[in-house]
Amino acid sequence: MKKTKLAVFASGSGSNYQAIAEACQDGRINAEIVLLVCDKPGAKVLERAERFGTECFAFNPKEYASREAYETVLATMLDERGVDFVCLAGYMRIVGKVLLERYEQRIVNIHPSLLPSFKGAHAIQDAVDYGVKIFGVTTHFVDETLDGGRIIDQGAIVYEGDDIEELTNLIHNIEHKLYVKTINKLINKKY
Repeated sequence: MKKTKLAVFASGSGSNYQAIAEACQDGRINAEIVLLVCDKPGAKVLERAERFGTECFAFNPKEYASREAYETVLATMLDERGVDFVCLAGYMRIVGKVLLERYEQRIVNIHPSLLPSFKGAHAIQDAVDYGVKIFGVTTHFVDETLDGGRIIDQGAIVYEGDDIEELTNLIHNIEHKLYVKTINKLINKKY
């Protein structure tokens, strides 16, 4: 059976990239990561990708005239590799219309809250500050709204402590499992 081709976009350490790469490698998902895109040259995710032999494209967005300019380059790279789905994994950049139009309903994000609550870059801290006791993770299709696309799946935990680092680690554990489950749903068209 033909493997689904994935591109992963990341900006940081790459723990979600690694979870996806390991699942591809050990057969939990029938897919392969054909490209890692990183908007922060020097990010740890690039080291992880190198260990897995994943082709990388690291770029500095400021070196392009506009978002449309670098997204046009990215879209060409995705097309050339026959990418089926784009998985945002800690990619801290808004996706613009060039990619959204070209890959409509094929760009997926993972967010560390139970959307639609706590959108944005500080979701875990915002949830703690609000006094939440049930935390979670959401995978969703990316659209033009901030963390607002249609939800694919969610996972949750009860946590009543106040240690942000411990909570973040618990949430990462859910993310790693949920992203693999979500990719399987995409491959099997069960979303």
